[in-house]
Amino acid sequence: MSTPSATATTPPVPVLKNSGPGLVTLDPVHTALLRGLDGLLSGLAVRLAAPEVTGPPLLAAEGLAKLDYFRNFPHLGLSAGRFAPDAYDGLAAGQAPGDRALEPTGHLLPSATCYGLLLSLEGADVGEEGLRLSAAGRCFRNETHYDGLRRLWGFHMREVLYLGTKQGAVEHLERGAEFVGEAAGLLGLDLTRATADDPFYDKGGSRAKLMALDPVKHEFSAPDGTAIASVNRHRNFFGERLGITAGSHGTAYSACVAFGTERWVHAMILAHGTAEKALDHLRAVTAAA
Repeated sequence: MSTPSATATTPPVPVLKNSGPGLVTLDPVHTALLRGLDGLLSGLAVRLAAPEVTGPPLLAAEGLAKLDYFRNFPHLGLSAGRFAPDAYDGLAAGQAPGDRALEPTGHLLPSATCYGLLLSLEGADVGEEGLRLSAAGRCFRNETHYDGLRRLWGFHMREVLYLGTKQGAVEHLERGAEFVGEAAGLLGLDLTRATADDPFYDKGGSRAKLMALDPVKHEFSAPDGTAIASVNRHRNFFGERLGITAGSHGTAYSACVAFGTERWVHAMILAHGTAEKALDHLRAVTAAA
């Protein structure tokens, strides 16, 4: 007696299922494209000898306040709350949670991968040679609107972070930008580089005025304007706020290279027509590498 195959009884999966504003479920093709792109983009960490770490799923509001988060990005923050015990029965009965159903925890969902890594290094000395780390995490942003894979409520972000000397931070970003260009060429993506305007510090302060003269963030965008990667020079901001030093060099400078993975999926589909063709191209170039 033959046994029916799993594929014969498994219903087809929707290509891209919207679960609500800014929320999607990816089918196997989109998921394979997402995973394959993350694997390719992790090549920057390999090139720079940045070991993989796993950041925390929540960030303390107290820690983020030290980093001017609530001066610059309060609109993006998503607070983590817990249900109050007296709300359990109503929720179980199908009632909508009221204003008092949630209790604050003092924590937020991360809006960028690097925040958790930086906060975990508070008071650390990264040494004369500096420190590089790589991490990929799910990030969340309370946007004013959502748009397919271009702008999501929850998405994946891979970052390669450097802490050390001023010159080391500059070189980190130079090599990161070079890698973005190489990856785009390999994948058949036409990207443009432009200055961005969202510093980590008070927009009205002296640091922001300095940024106008010496930009610290550049984004790489697809032809439709979707920013899919960025190189970010933090100067010594995080080093000062978190007391991070680099041996005899004093306060550490930092920089990061960031990739929004779902946005790379979007850019690939934009360039190649369909998710299937994009995945075929990705598999071909990775097999030949």
